[in-house]
Formats: sequence, C-alpha cells, structure tokens
Amino acid sequence: MKHDDLHDILTPNRLRGLWRLMRGYRLIYIAASFSLGISALSRTGTYLLLQKLIDDVIPNTPTSGTLLLFGLAFVGLAVVTGGFTFISGNLAARTAEGLARRLRNTLFDHIQHLPFRYHDATPTGELIERCTSDVDALRTFFADQVINAGQIVVLFSVNIAAIIILSPTLALRSVLIIPLLVGISFFFFRRISIIYEAYQEQEAVLSTTLQENLSGVRVVKAFARQDFEIQKFEQENWEKYQRGRKLILMHALFWPSSDILSSFQMIVGLGIAALMTINTELSLGSYVAYAGMILWIIWPMRNLGRLIVQMSSGIVSFGRVKDVIKESREQMTVGIEPPVENLHGEIRFKNVSFAYESGTEVLHGIDLVCPAGKSVALLGTTGSGKTTLVNLLPRFYDYTSGSLTLDGIELKEYSKEFLRRNIGIVEQEPFLFSRTIRENITHGVGREVSEDEIIASAKAAAIHETILSFPQGYETLVGERGVTLSGGQKQRVAIARTLLKDPRILILDDSTSSVDMLTELEIRAALERLMIGRTSFVIAHRIQSVMNADQIVVMENGKIVQRGSHTDLIQESGIYREIHQMQTVIESALEEELSDVRS
Repeated sequence: MKHDDLHDILTPNRLRGLWRLMRGYRLIYIAASFSLGISALSRTGTYLLLQKLIDDVIPNTPTSGTLLLFGLAFVGLAVVTGGFTFISGNLAARTAEGLARRLRNTLFDHIQHLPFRYHDATPTGELIERCTSDVDALRTFFADQVINAGQIVVLFSVNIAAIIILSPTLALRSVLIIPLLVGISFFFFRRISIIYEAYQEQEAVLSTTLQENLSGVRVVKAFARQDFEIQKFEQENWEKYQRGRKLILMHALFWPSSDILSSFQMIVGLGIAALMTINTELSLGSYVAYAGMILWIIWPMRNLGRLIVQMSSGIVSFGRVKDVIKESREQMTVGIEPPVENLHGEIRFKNVSFAYESGTEVLHGIDLVCPAGKSVALLGTTGSGKTTLVNLLPRFYDYTSGSLTLDGIELKEYSKEFLRRNIGIVEQEPFLFSRTIRENITHGVGREVSEDEIIASAKAAAIHETILSFPQGYETLVGERGVTLSGGQKQRVAIARTLLKDPRILILDDSTSSVDMLTELEIRAALERLMIGRTSFVIAHRIQSVMNADQIVVMENGKIVQRGSHTDLIQESGIYREIHQMQTVIESALEEELSDVRS
C-alpha cells in the first residue's frame, strides 16, 4: 500500500473501520474520555482557585479557617484530578486489551479460513507480523495515543476558555504558534507513515527469514550452510536497520522543531502577561493562574503533535490488519453434502486443465477414470503435475476447465467441508504439531476416539511398537514440526492419523518415501487392506510402490503420457519402462554391495 498524501492514510473508510472495531467498547471509551474532561476541569479549577486566593483572600488577611478551607479545596481538586485520570487510564487500557484480544482471535480465525491460494502467495512471517506487531501497535493506539489526544484537546479547550475569561487579548496571543505546530505535526505524520509501513514490511521479511531458518535447521546443518544463512539474515537485518534509521531521523527532526516552537510561544505568552501585570492590565493572581494554564496549552499541543506522528503507526497497522481481514474467506459449506454412506467414490476427469493465478497452465486435458474402491497410482518426474492433480480432489484448488465428477456429480457442487471430511491425505512432507503423539494421531478426526482405535491405527501404520519404546509412550511430546522424530517415524504417525480418520477417498503423496524397505512393506500391506472398498490415489517415485495398483498413470509436463497395469506398461516403450530399468539396475547394484559386505 502506497501513500501519496494524507488522505490515503486518514480515509473515511479507515476511520469508520476503527470506529466499528470498537463495537462493544464504545461506551467504556466514552466514559474514559468523560473522565478526562472532569480531570481537566478540576486541574484548571485549581489555577482559578489559586487566582482567587492571591487576588481576593491574601490581601484581606484571611483567617486560619479560610486558609484551611482553601487548603481542603486544593486537596479535593487534586484528588478529583488524580482519581478521574486513573479511571480514564484504567478504562482506556481495558478497552485496548479487549480490542487486541478480539482482533487477534478474529485474525487467527480469518486466516484459518483463507484459501490455499492466499497462503501460497503470502509468507508466513508476514502473517505472524500482522497478528503480533501490528495488533500490538493498535493496542497502544487505543490505550495511549487516542485517549491522550482526547485529553490534550480537552485540556486545551478548558484552559483556553479560562484564559479568555482572564484576558481575550492574552488568549489570542497565547495560541499564535499553535496552527503552525499542528501543521508541522501533520507534515511529519504523512512522511513517517510511509517510512513506518516500509519498516514494518521489512520486519515481516526478517521474521520470515528467521522462521524459515529455524524450521529448516536440520537442512542448514546437514549442508553446513550456517554461514550462508547468517549472511542472508544480516543482509535483511541491515535493510531493516537502514529503514529504522530513516524512521528515527524523521522523529529526530520533529522533536527539536516542535520544542523550539513551543518554547518560543511559552516565552512570548509569559512575557506579554508579565508586561500586562506590570501595566496593571492583569492582576498578580491572574498572572500566576495564566502561568499555570499556559503550560497546559502549549505542552499538550506539542504532545498532540507527538501523538499525531505516533498515531500514524497505529493507523498504518490497522490498514495492514484490514488488508488480511478483507481477503475473501474460503466457502467451506457452500454446495451439496450428501450422507456419507451414499458416497461411493467414483472419480472421473474429463479434459481437465488447471492454471495458477499466474496464468501458466500446469495440467493439460486430463482424462482419467478411477472406479469406486479402486486405486490409481501416479508416477512421473518432479513437476509433472502429480500433486497438483490430487490437490483438485479436496478442492484446495478448483480446475479451470473441463469436468471433474465424484459419483457423477460435478466436484464443484460438493461443499469443501464435505470433501475434506471424506478425503484422507498423507503428504510427502508430513507436518506434526508440537504436541503429544496421541494428539497428533487424533488431530482432525472430529469425533471422540477410543484407545483401541488409536492403537489399531498406529499398528496399521507400523508405529505402535516404536511409540511404546518411548518413555512416555503415546504421551511423548514431539518437537516443533516433529523434529524429535525421524523422517520415517513422522511419516508413520501421519499415516496413523489418516487411518484413524477412516476416509472414503485416500491420497497418499509419496507417503512411504521416508521409510526403509522393511517398514515400507509393512505400511504397504496395511494400506492395501485399508484400500479395499475405498478410492485411492497413490503418488510414488519407486516402481515397487505402485506395481499393485489397479491402474498406473504416468505423467509428464502436466499431461498423461502412459496408463495401464504394471504388466502392460513394462511391455511398451516409454517413461515407465525406463524408470523400471533404471531402478532395477540401482537395486541390483545395492544388493551386490550388500552381499559383498556380508561375505
């Protein structure tokens, strides 16, 4: 988002959005502002009472009772000032914390319902930055900046009114510099807003760099790329430093200029008041009261400039948060949702093509039939379109042309929630949460499951015995992204999670690539039993993993170039036979090496 002028920042829509954001807290915030008004009145009342004491009471030799009464009045006004200032701050803080909590919940809920396209295009660090730093900037905006701006306006209004009562001429000369001070504040407000947003964007880049490095720490260490990662981080950190310097420079220019103007106005005001007092145009008590009240005109207005500049951060952050919230949510429940028992699982691709938003088509004219309860194996080089094809089934993406039906009904007519509830996926790179193994296995089941069901799924995935070997068994905590487990163990836990879901349609995206041959055989046997009566799509790179599929489909450059059974494909020239021959040679060489080692 670029800012060409002040209107781009303080748009009516954005200000209305901030007002709508306060829904449920508006009365509390109004009460906080009202408390500030009472505090300002009592503060000004203190100076007016001091004028009365100096001009009318002291010259007439007051009694001790009169002085005691005035003393109690000063104490009472101080208590009212302090008490209502505390009430105002407390109510403002309550509003700010409540809004921040609600906004974080809203953002998290909204992000959960954004489509895959959005997550593909948006770095994780960017979303984290908007949910944390930007929300915190808004919390400060409501807790400190807005309420203080209101306090300053009230203080200025009350005190300038009191000075007008003392001397209209003096009041006019006391605010000559105020328009210039406000103008300078808005000048810096516009420029600091632009620089602050650039700073926030770079902070998001830095967060993404850090998040990726920590998530891929094993890869970094395995390839000894620490120096490269350090250099990359330092470059991004240097860019943040440069943008931070610009931000600090703008603040450094603003403060001296506003201080000079405020001090000049203070000197002029006090000088004029002193001359008026010498010329008997102003009483001594009025001068003393004026000297106190002008402090609550000049310095609050100087602080108003500071707040105007600082409020740019909150308004920019609101715009960044709003950019996320205005993204269209994924419609999960729109479409038909037949009973689960009526779902057979016949899937038909008819001239299906798909392109990402960039416009580059990655699937071209796919024609494929998978009868209910049968298995289709997808084979091909990396980037051939295998994963993209299966991602159309749960409607992570919608095909751009052609027809894709499930049980004779166009896939787009089913609700996404129904499809994803009845499709089980084991991805090539399984993701585990930083929770117990039990919680990872039961994640996403959506119902209460018994201990026997959990153990049965773990046994079927050949992970039960491994889990029992851990000191805490199923209560073992796995590290972030499952880092405490081996690749094969993570894969088997992910398979157990899918098995427990008991889906009608299975998608196995190279799900045995991270396990040894013996474990693969165990998992394959369990999956073959599970596949009976269920439609299954199996993506694999090893011929041995797809040989028993009902139909094998070979893909290249987003197209189907071969299809048939293992027996058929091995007889015809093409990619499948080439892969088979190559893998056979490699495995034969490995067996010879193992034989030499054993001998």
